[in-house]
Amino acid sequence: MKKVLLVLTIVLSANFLSAQNSEKAKALLDEVYKKVKSYDNIFVDFRFDLRNAEAGINQETRGDVTLAGEKYVFNYLGSKQLYDGNKVYTIVPENEEVTIEDLSEDEDAMTPSKMLTFYQEGHNYQWDILQNVQGRKIQYIKLTPIDSETEIKSRLLGIDMGTKHIYRLIETGKNGTKTTITVNSFKTNQPLSSTLFTFDEAKYKDEGYYILRN
Repeated sequence: MKKVLLVLTIVLSANFLSAQNSEKAKALLDEVYKKVKSYDNIFVDFRFDLRNAEAGINQETRGDVTLAGEKYVFNYLGSKQLYDGNKVYTIVPENEEVTIEDLSEDEDAMTPSKMLTFYQEGHNYQWDILQNVQGRKIQYIKLTPIDSETEIKSRLLGIDMGTKHIYRLIETGKNGTKTTITVNSFKTNQPLSSTLFTFDEAKYKDEGYYILRN
């Protein structure tokens, strides 16, 4: 009987601590979300790493994104993607091509407009490790998708405890692919051109671009 009670005590204590950690993690993410939503606009310069040892994939590149509400301008791999709140415009200078389409409805898709807020829904949360990065305290939260059919195994979100800004996202897929996004620069409330999120179709037609509508 004593052994049974001891086991029950251990199990209950573990469940209680797990629930506390989950609540603490959710509270921190809510604070980060509130901070993100308080800005008129955000500029993020980032490093992007993609690794899959089995497939022999090892890629590293950089990019940047400007966000204002749901609208964004995303520069990556020599291409530009613009979302004006209605349509997504992907501009590829190398091919002199523009693709116009609706915003993806895939809940798992890490679109620029969800880059800083995706964690609000669809995950279980767990308090994880604390790292010291050049004097900055980076607290990681482990996010496990609630949907068991998703291709995402888990995500680790590193939060700068001084600024409450996202510093790093590490996403692990069920196929072994690991994607890491590290923020190099995070700027807020910058002066933006009134036409930054406007697509000038006539300009690209005059420059000989092929316009493809999906």
